Amino acid sequence: MMNTHCVLGLLLVLCGGGVLCKPTFRKERIRLDPELNGQINDENQSFQQDHEAFLGKDEAKTFDQLTPEESKDKLGKIIGRIDSNNDGLINAEELKTWIKRVQKRYVYENVARVWKDYDVNKDNEISWDEYKQATYGYYLANPEEFLDAAEQFNFKKMMPRDERRFNIADLNGDLKANREEFTAFLHPEEFEHMKDTVILETLEDIDKNGDGYVDQDEYIADMFSHEEDGPEPDWVATEREQFADLRDLNKDGKMDKEEIRHWILPQNYDHAEAEARHLIYESDLDKDKLLTKDEILQNWNMFVGSQATNYGEDLTKNHDEL
Repeated sequence: MMNTHCVLGLLLVLCGGGVLCKPTFRKERIRLDPELNGQINDENQSFQQDHEAFLGKDEAKTFDQLTPEESKDKLGKIIGRIDSNNDGLINAEELKTWIKRVQKRYVYENVARVWKDYDVNKDNEISWDEYKQATYGYYLANPEEFLDAAEQFNFKKMMPRDERRFNIADLNGDLKANREEFTAFLHPEEFEHMKDTVILETLEDIDKNGDGYVDQDEYIADMFSHEEDGPEPDWVATEREQFADLRDLNKDGKMDKEEIRHWILPQNYDHAEAEARHLIYESDLDKDKLLTKDEILQNWNMFVGSQATNYGEDLTKNHDEL
């Protein structure tokens, strides 16, 4: 549901040693169970979230470059890999297992991709100083070049925030991160001891008046901009009801940290299971709670999609199979 990103990630500046000066930040906030939050704000956006869950973010981008015919062909080959018992049917458990596998692969491939840039001295650990220099070094050495950008992107806020997250991920307190600790730093939502950090950063992102809470207006502003003239879309009114009925548990008109935790990290919530149920519900034509290959291919754009479908572009490139 949420697509809020720290805008610092947009700024790419060459730093010493050829490393891109690109701070790492919390991933987009966790999408809620469709049964709890069933409003689709934008069909393409909703499908993109399904694509990323089913394929992983990187592979979803790859599929964007395919024609519909190529997408369906590759999807057909993936279906066979999901069907672990080879009975020709995809059940919720098989689909959940696939989604969990894809998401875990994305996390560790992302860490492996950036590791070499930050492990400057090649000791198989990344110190806070290495990370700070690679990420913020150019800014720290040349602040006069960032007078406008620094105000816009707020480096001074983000560096302490990164350091705070790094220190929490650094379980042995040696100011260095091994692979697992660095993974927790980059993807805190995947680690139990980092959950409080996810809650705090979510609060900091949305709490614009700095009172330590998220009120209804701040909640809505995180999803919808009032810059355009005209009435609010119907889904915004629904989200206001969601805030009052499901988010503000103690009915004081705002969310505190525990209510934010309940919102984005609900107990006993399995994102992969919820996504699997969602995909089956939307694609199960005969309502037997099982998917055939034909049912999946008939609803292929929910699973994979392509730029040619979304934007009318006929982009054709060859890619390796997932």
